[in-house]
Amino acid sequence: MRGKGEETPVFYAPKIKDLPADARPRERLLRDGPESLSDAELLAILLRTGIKGTSALDLANRLLSEYRGLLGLVQASAAELSRKKGVGQPKACQIKAALELGRRAYTASRTEKKRISRPEEVAELVMSEMRYLDREHLKVLVLDTKNNVVTLSDVSVGTLNASLAHPRECFKDAVRLGGAAVIFIHNHPSGDPRPSPEDIALTRQLVQAGNVLHIEVLDHIIIGDGSFVSLKESGLM
Repeated sequence: MRGKGEETPVFYAPKIKDLPADARPRERLLRDGPESLSDAELLAILLRTGIKGTSALDLANRLLSEYRGLLGLVQASAAELSRKKGVGQPKACQIKAALELGRRAYTASRTEKKRISRPEEVAELVMSEMRYLDREHLKVLVLDTKNNVVTLSDVSVGTLNASLAHPRECFKDAVRLGGAAVIFIHNHPSGDPRPSPEDIALTRQLVQAGNVLHIEVLDHIIIGDGSFVSLKESGLM
């Protein structure tokens, strides 16, 4: 409690532009490369500005602490981030766009000229991304005649069923890109990759649709938390 006549203390939070040039994240990125910056410094560059009494770097540290790191930011929606004090819609969109670009670049680097010969290789390709998803995502891996990856694309998001996983959407990229075969992949948010009766029924429907289109369904792989199940290896196709 302040006594009578005592002044209210003033807390000063320096802005990034007030820091010495060699301590500013943007200048350090240009000089030393982005790998030299911490997660908070990279995020501060995206945020650009903070709010009164809070610098962009302080705001970045607060967000990373609240969401327990980058993974939490990946899982948060743009709408949720936009409601955070000091963020708002434009900054939330910038954060989500940057994270999505990073995800796509990582996926592209993993799939480029990669040949698939075992289910383990498919699981390794997507495990780091799909094991933590809080909803079911269905993806399709399109392959050429030598089982080289042509593309990995999203088909649907939500509880997996025949209406969401319509053959028209499931085979669209394979038809468009002249793919010879496909492997379907989806995750179980529970972390348990054991296939449900619905998973098995859907897989058999997709195999039949592939036969009509002359596109072979090589496998359907279910991703759990650090584990996976191949329906082909399990004899369920």
